[in-house]
Amino acid sequence: MKTLSRIYNGLVFLFLYSPIVVLIVYSFNDSKNRVKWEGFTLDWYRELFQNELILDSLWVTLQIAALAAVFATIIGTMAAMGIYSMNGRLSRMMFMLNNIPMVNPEIVTGISMMLMFVAIYRATGLLQPGFLTLLLAHITFCIPYVVLQVMPKLRQMNKHMYEAALDLGCSPVPAFFKVVLPEIMPGIITGALMAFTMSLDDFVISYFNAGATAQNLSVTIYSMTKKPVTPEINALSTLLFGAVLLLLIVVNAWQVRDLKKQKERR
Repeated sequence: MKTLSRIYNGLVFLFLYSPIVVLIVYSFNDSKNRVKWEGFTLDWYRELFQNELILDSLWVTLQIAALAAVFATIIGTMAAMGIYSMNGRLSRMMFMLNNIPMVNPEIVTGISMMLMFVAIYRATGLLQPGFLTLLLAHITFCIPYVVLQVMPKLRQMNKHMYEAALDLGCSPVPAFFKVVLPEIMPGIITGALMAFTMSLDDFVISYFNAGATAQNLSVTIYSMTKKPVTPEINALSTLLFGAVLLLLIVVNAWQVRDLKKQKERR
């Protein structure tokens, strides 16, 4: 039974990662042919760093992803704490409302936010489609994922630790940063990483809310599909995959080291 389980898991991961391996391999292919291997080259990486359109879109993508992750993490953490402090029925209802945007089709969220921004712009002259609307849309899109990661850590935390800190003379703000925040930090970090990657990857919401002045990478690549996509995109995808993988390794190593320190203290 264990052998069958291992084979099954191996096939699942093979199916998930084999396309990525193919993409990485063909980013070094000395040909635009996506089927035939014609030798090793780094030309596509050189051309990638000379393509101003892709680099500008990548810069917008990284800016939006970083800012959306920061603001969504702050707002989502505060929202999770607010939901956690509510009574049982109200807390369950708010948590259910938080989950709706995650199961809701992205096209519904994207179009609805676009209509809201257009209505505000026509009424007040504010929020013209561009960088700001794209950022607000991504922050709104990422908040529920942060809440989903922080809530379990709040539920695992001892409820009396914060009250004990207050009883021992600690004021509310220092008590939060010294007692509550370290306990929920793994959830906050996971939520921030998820918000960053979700924003980095998003296309539908970006397509409807970017406007003509702030197109991110996914919208730019979509506009390029009207012609044959060059291997420069393979090179860019390889670099993004490597960066995200390195980030995950660093964060996991940091969390493992933190857990070891906590066990040593105990």
